[in-house]
Amino acid sequence: MNISARNVFKGTITSVIRGAVNAEIDLALADGTSICSVITMGAVENLGLKEGMEAFAIIKANSVIVGTNLHKAAISARNLICGTVQSVIDGPVSAEIDIEIGPGTVLSAVITHESARKLALQEGSHACAIFKASSVLIGVE
Repeated sequence: MNISARNVFKGTITSVIRGAVNAEIDLALADGTSICSVITMGAVENLGLKEGMEAFAIIKANSVIVGTNLHKAAISARNLICGTVQSVIDGPVSAEIDIEIGPGTVLSAVITHESARKLALQEGSHACAIFKASSVLIGVE
C-alpha cells in the first residue's frame, strides 16, 4: 500500500463496536499502543473488518495536535499517545514534529511554526499526540 499519509501503523483489530451508522474500531500495535477509529458501517462491511484481523491505522500528519504535560488531560479526542520528540523540522509557516511513541514507532505531526515555538519542542523532549477517532482511516491488504 503506497499512500501519501505520513502515519501508517499496522496492528491487530481488538474490538469492533457496531452502531447504526458508524463503528468504533480499536487497533493494537505490536508495541501495545492502542489506536481508536470511528468509520462508517459501510466501510466495516466493505473491508470485512472483525476482531483478530490485521489492519492499518492511517492518520494524516496535519490531523495530529501536539501538546505537553497532557497525561491527566480530560479531552474528548479518543487518541492521546505520548512519547519522545525524535526530530523537529521547523519552517517559517509549519513545523514537522516526529514523536517516538514506542520502540521504532514514530508518529508525525505537522503544526504551525508558532505552536512549535510556544511548546518549545526539541529533540529528546516529551510530547503527546492527540487525534480524533474520526481522523483515523482503516486499511487492509
